[in-house]
Amino acid sequence: MLASLHGKLEVLGDNWALVNVNGVGFQVYMPTSTLSTLGSIGGEVHLHTHLVLRENTIALYGFTTAEELELFQILTGVSGMGSRLALAVLSTMNVEQVSMAIATGSIDLLTTVPGIGKKMAQRLIVELKDKIGAGLVTTSTSQFMPENAEVISALISLGYSALEAGRSVATLPPSSGLNLEEKIKLALQYFGTK
Repeated sequence: MLASLHGKLEVLGDNWALVNVNGVGFQVYMPTSTLSTLGSIGGEVHLHTHLVLRENTIALYGFTTAEELELFQILTGVSGMGSRLALAVLSTMNVEQVSMAIATGSIDLLTTVPGIGKKMAQRLIVELKDKIGAGLVTTSTSQFMPENAEVISALISLGYSALEAGRSVATLPPSSGLNLEEKIKLALQYFGTK
């Protein structure tokens, strides 16, 4: 098993990079977010990797953090979620955003990923809510009421991290009877006080 690579970046493609490790070139498929952090051609790179062996394909997937690799492995364990679709998820959102979307049941946020429809988003939530909630979410989701999931999704779509969105939603009054727009306005006021 190839668990990691450390070598020189030789070529960047649309969704892959060629990494030279002691004279051997490895084509490594990656999320676009990872590709953008690799630096310039000729620079040293270190990647956490996952090797996929299939009957007619051998593919190596690479990530800059162990958290990205772990999430990729969890995502590919869901039926119907292949390696390419898992890469699309990690290209669209970071680990924190994906984790929060699954933990809070945000179908709308998950369907922003090209190739993920409503049914796949629901499957991800059902199959991964316990795994993601236990292992990857940095903010306790127990403090979030289900009706606040839309507020968190809206804040994440505005560019706030899942952690920031969670903190602002935690300041909302409990069972307030506010509509979605009012909750978002109140949550945004949290950022104005910072």
